[in-house]
Amino acid sequence: MRPHIICHMGTSIDGRLHPSRFTKAAAGIPADVLRGHYERIHDGFNADGWIIGRVTMNEMAKGTERHIANPPKLPREAHLGNRDGRRLAVGIDPSGRVHFGKDNVGGDHAVAVLGEQVSDAHLAELREDGASYVFAGRKGDDLPGAMAQLASLFGAKTLLLEGGGGINGAFLKHGLIDEFSTLIFPAVDGVAGSQSIVDYHGPEGDRPGAGQSLRLTHCETLEGGMIWLRHAVERAPG
Repeated sequence: MRPHIICHMGTSIDGRLHPSRFTKAAAGIPADVLRGHYERIHDGFNADGWIIGRVTMNEMAKGTERHIANPPKLPREAHLGNRDGRRLAVGIDPSGRVHFGKDNVGGDHAVAVLGEQVSDAHLAELREDGASYVFAGRKGDDLPGAMAQLASLFGAKTLLLEGGGGINGAFLKHGLIDEFSTLIFPAVDGVAGSQSIVDYHGPEGDRPGAGQSLRLTHCETLEGGMIWLRHAVERAPG
């Protein structure tokens, strides 16, 4: 078993990811009203935690690498820090490049999803921080296995997947997204090649959503002209 995973993202009307690139809100619409919808809905899901990719987690964790002298040889098996009832802040970090410096991100317990090739020094650093970690196979790409561990070891029943686009694409490819919660800003990016909210990096011609369909379950216009859509993901049998 694995958690129910909701991909919760904000986007411009052309499907782009980064609000810093969006056109400004129309006259009379406070930008903080639009920004506030995302966190309000995020909190309303009452999820057991959230998942982001390495780049986004580095920006949020703000830790720095520490030198660990003579680190012990550690087994490549899950390590649980002291969660203390907190939500999970899960970072997909196959190469072990995120540095937390503490056991939490924004107050939520830090959990790294790693590849087995990471160094003993990095594992020792995570343990010193009080963070938890699980392994997603040798290369860190066994996302189904990692999600199953989050369910079995942490009791996670619902998790929010919140980007970036590459991680969202990988989860889609593995059939791990059960629902999309999409907030469409009344804004446009407009630049070709800008990252989208689902940005799969796989072989040319590969279709990560093959065998999956979306069914609209909710559509709501929010204050300021933002649209909130929810889609259930349905999968072909077999």
